Amino acid sequence: MPSILLHLIPASLYGLLGFHFWRSRWHEATAQPRQGLQAWERAALAVTLAIHGYVLHGELFPDGTMRFGFSYALSLMLWLALVIYWVESFYARLDGLQTLVLPLAAVSVLLPALFPGQHVLSNADSAVFRAHFLVAMVAYSLFTLAALHAIIMAAVEKRLHRGKLTRPLASLPPLLAMEALLFRLILIAFVLLTLALATGFVFSESLFGKAAKFDHKILFSIISWCIFAALLLGRYIYGWRGRTALRWTLAGFVTLLLAYVGSRFVLEVILGRAG
Repeated sequence: MPSILLHLIPASLYGLLGFHFWRSRWHEATAQPRQGLQAWERAALAVTLAIHGYVLHGELFPDGTMRFGFSYALSLMLWLALVIYWVESFYARLDGLQTLVLPLAAVSVLLPALFPGQHVLSNADSAVFRAHFLVAMVAYSLFTLAALHAIIMAAVEKRLHRGKLTRPLASLPPLLAMEALLFRLILIAFVLLTLALATGFVFSESLFGKAAKFDHKILFSIISWCIFAALLLGRYIYGWRGRTALRWTLAGFVTLLLAYVGSRFVLEVILGRAG
């Protein structure tokens, strides 16, 4: 089966699920009362994630090597974000995220077929490298969920200030509960990002086969780390919340996205270089 058709299967399923959640949770005329995932919705999402994971694995590990690039990074980030969402949905209500993350996942599935990465990662068979890579990607994925969660919170807060809360938004959990979940996601992601940066510096020789060098990727990563560190300190010391917390969350996420995805996009698409 041609590569693009393999990617179209999970992309179509994500699109259908996204439409279903929009119609059942967000469309004013058909929005259902407050509820979590139904059994069939959870099963359908699990099947779609399995297909996406199978396709992504084949793209990442062809012929015993490991290829990576901006398209693979985005696809893996969204896949991991949805896996985390699926697991977390058993314990907490993450309402609203489905309608935002599923369309993004549908697009991300197609990206590796449209922009196949030619960058072969060295030392990919190293256990240290794989642990570092996994920690970094889970951190990215958690920050992705946090950013999307912040967007939903911003919409709710804006409507509350206008006194025009729609029925779908009114069915979401209380704003304080959503805020507590946001900072829980950020704290876990921040710990993982700290671990990824620390291992990247300390074990640079065994991870990448060369000493760590200060480049734009490191610069943006450190700036993002500082933004999230300031946000968590501001929350703990000054009780930051509301728009202040949301702005810092989005600023940190955009900076982190520029660290790897942005730099790889410039190299691969704009400059046409694989390395």
